[in-house]
Amino acid sequence: MTVNLRAHHLLCMLTYVGKGYTPAFTVNYDAIVQRLNGGEDIQIVDGPDDICAPLLGEPDPHCWRDSVIERDRQAAKALTNLLARSIRAGTRFRLGEAELAMMRRAFAGRDIRQACEGCEWSGLCTAIAGADYPDVRLDIAGAQQAL
Repeated sequence: MTVNLRAHHLLCMLTYVGKGYTPAFTVNYDAIVQRLNGGEDIQIVDGPDDICAPLLGEPDPHCWRDSVIERDRQAAKALTNLLARSIRAGTRFRLGEAELAMMRRAFAGRDIRQACEGCEWSGLCTAIAGADYPDVRLDIAGAQQAL
């Protein structure tokens, strides 16, 4: 199976500690993180992804807003540069330990956080990264290295 993610969620998952918009959102996010920890591939998509799914039934879900689409664009650009691989709709890869560590270092150093500007979760993510990622749920130790 493959986890469908929009580009900015590659950043969000770095600091995910089990907090979210709703209980259903958090349960869904936990299941996705378990799949990634188990070594499932990621496929980048435009628009709402597997993480967004519980929010799509709400009136006017933020998943379709221009600001979120811009976050995706900024995240894709930053991660393409960092990972030296194209991060765009249709890109499929498996996230390895080395890439995850590189992404976390860059996130903590604010090198890839352009997409986070204006995000309501930015303060929480900054605190988690600043404390060296305690209690984060994405831990792909043992998963295969990215191909």
